[in-house]
Amino acid sequence: MRCNRSMTRQASGACLSGSDMMIRRLPISETAPNPGRRHLLAFRIALVLTLLVCSAVGRAELADMPDIMKFPSGLPEIGAKSWILADFNTGWVLGGENIDQRMEPASLTKLMTSYLVFEALKTGRLKEDDPVFVSHAAWKAVGSRMYIEVNTQVSVIDLLKGLIIQSGNDAALALAEHLGGTEKGFAERMNRKAAELGMRNTRFQNSSGLPEPDHYSTLRDMTLLAISLIRDFPEYYKLYSELEYTYNGITQQNRNVLLTRDSAVDGIKTGYTRNAGYCLIGTANRDGFRLVAGVMGSRSRAVRANEVHSLMRFGYSVYEGVIAFKSNSRIASVPLWLGREREAPVGVSRNLGIPYPKGTRDKLSVALELPEGLEAPLPQGQEVGHIRIKFDGKKVYGAPLHVLHDHAEGPWYRKIMDRIIRFAVELFD
Repeated sequence: MRCNRSMTRQASGACLSGSDMMIRRLPISETAPNPGRRHLLAFRIALVLTLLVCSAVGRAELADMPDIMKFPSGLPEIGAKSWILADFNTGWVLGGENIDQRMEPASLTKLMTSYLVFEALKTGRLKEDDPVFVSHAAWKAVGSRMYIEVNTQVSVIDLLKGLIIQSGNDAALALAEHLGGTEKGFAERMNRKAAELGMRNTRFQNSSGLPEPDHYSTLRDMTLLAISLIRDFPEYYKLYSELEYTYNGITQQNRNVLLTRDSAVDGIKTGYTRNAGYCLIGTANRDGFRLVAGVMGSRSRAVRANEVHSLMRFGYSVYEGVIAFKSNSRIASVPLWLGREREAPVGVSRNLGIPYPKGTRDKLSVALELPEGLEAPLPQGQEVGHIRIKFDGKKVYGAPLHVLHDHAEGPWYRKIMDRIIRFAVELFD
């Protein structure tokens, strides 16, 4: 991407309020070439290549935190077979062990079951009050149950609460049969979605997590799924913070005891089988800085909760989180040719945030890569540049910049004038 000039200016109108963890007066180095120069085609080609290798925001991804930002020591001793501490916004792994080891996911499986139900609700294929028939197979499901009755109908939302709060295997099977026809049909959907989300080491055979040959996952994949669920369905994710649910006259408590131990914790899921051991993926949100911690293969319910909580406490003790730019807010503007407006505001599609070691905020800066100009018509959401966050001068994270709203073609006389101006500039370039 060719640049004729560069300039540094302070962020204005692009950061959040203090309660949203603002980087105040974050230096922005904006690469914005002279709008009259003739490199639009070269920019488009370069941008496509850039976006192919830069951080994707279409789906969550997990990657190690850059070494220059890692806290060197102090991680708690964890006895689980596998453990992880990750940042929600970037997907950075702040610490972990055996996170790619295949294990039985136990009831963590239900994260994918709920993901698919949430997706069906969001797209309108299901409604919360839709009745779901309870088959004999669902009624007699073994393990944890919400105690639905055979040959009755239960609403989707009630089954979701039974699935999430009570970890009901009967609820999981009833929902699976309703959406997939059979549980095996639903498991095929689970596996397609896992591949779509980037869960490369996961294979589902059922909707509940009961032991079955070739039913496995990893803590990396389950953490990726948890982040995707929170990100994609915030309106339904809140079910994971409910403390209890009563159905059929039976009240059951949420098995995630961290919900009552720490007010910042708002999810997400426990699991247990004899082979899997005790599992828990938990998450906490402190002033917009969300961490995700998980263990698989802990020794007991109490130990899994203590281990996950200790990971969270460590994360918040040594790192701070910052949301540098709010989703769909103007970060910069690009000159616009042939349109009604003269500029096209650009921003990011999701809040752009990053964790950093406490006391190092002054090492953060932002670089914008922008084209010389854009041509109308221009649709909302078109990717036209890139934003990179730097730490101590080194690029550590990035995201595409997109156009914030549609830009129609301007009137005929403006298009003629723009073409004359551009022809003259190119002639003397």
